[in-house]
Amino acid sequence: MKELMKILENFVKVSTVETKSFISDKDLRSEIEDICRNIRIKAPIRFLLSCCSAKIDNIEFDIRKPYTEIGDKDSYSGRSYDEKYIQTIIEKYNLPCNSTTAFLTPAFRNRNSTLTTDTELVGRQPELYKATLMLINEVHNGNLTAENLFKETIRILIILREENNERIKQLLDSLKDSEKSVALSSEQIVILLKQHLACKNSSRLPVLIVASAYTSVSDLIGEKIKPLQSHNAADKQTGAYGDIEITLINDDNIVTSYEMKSKRVIKSDIEIAIKKIRTSKLNIDNYIFITTESIDNEVDEYARSIYDISSIEISILDCIGFIKHFLHFFHRKRTTFIDNYQKLILAEPDSAVNQPLKEAFLALRKAAEVEK
Repeated sequence: MKELMKILENFVKVSTVETKSFISDKDLRSEIEDICRNIRIKAPIRFLLSCCSAKIDNIEFDIRKPYTEIGDKDSYSGRSYDEKYIQTIIEKYNLPCNSTTAFLTPAFRNRNSTLTTDTELVGRQPELYKATLMLINEVHNGNLTAENLFKETIRILIILREENNERIKQLLDSLKDSEKSVALSSEQIVILLKQHLACKNSSRLPVLIVASAYTSVSDLIGEKIKPLQSHNAADKQTGAYGDIEITLINDDNIVTSYEMKSKRVIKSDIEIAIKKIRTSKLNIDNYIFITTESIDNEVDEYARSIYDISSIEISILDCIGFIKHFLHFFHRKRTTFIDNYQKLILAEPDSAVNQPLKEAFLALRKAAEVEK
């Protein structure tokens, strides 16, 4: 493992300083760039890097066979290379990729056959997956080396990382340099959050809104949030009891758990929560659903009735209503809240809060803070 990691890290260093492409074929360069720059679908990037690292590690591997289920001598576990090597590289160099393995996405999960150019990979933007298959088949056919495909992919990711960082820096500088900026009122912050939630791909934002609220008043209420789990990590995988877990300052016991819903809360959601709490060894006092949709009266009444039979309080709150009340209750902490929210947004990986969503918030905040 150490030897391969050393080789891959050396490739990253070379890709960082190289200004010219490692790929002579213009069409292949274009396909790699399209894959790397796609805002929504990031799994093909990690898939390519994983397959290339395996081929670099063992020339005898068939790069088109990243599944041990295939059972051939030249097949391998692409997921293992992804989690052991690519994960480390992505984190170390802050590359704009998914934060979890590509091999858990529907397109690349649970396959047992060679990935030829005729293989059907189910997913949005099928042309992206076709390009991915074409590239690994080009390596197999000897028209492209795994080393150059790896280095070119990394080179483009580094360029993209720097472009993203520069845009964020410019927006932040614009916020700081504005001579006419004013502190936002609680209601203006609520409007700003509504605008941000209305943007595309905003499902992670309610988690960050509630987390920012608790972080802002942790010293006042004697409670703190546990570290947030990955956006696409299931509770079963992480052992978490919700999207946000609240503990007392000097105690690790979870007293309040929040679960975010980008759809209506239904009775089965409540029943699942009750089962999860009962099978745990924790004394959770409150289990709160935060939804961005309307709340059904019958479901709300059902949630309230749980306390009489279990002593566990289950509530359903709408996201904007929750934060509106919070901002007025802790009015003097409103600027601290919006600053914390901004920090959390910018710290999130692109797979959770993509670059346009980060830029949108900074632009919206700038527009809101500048006096007309």
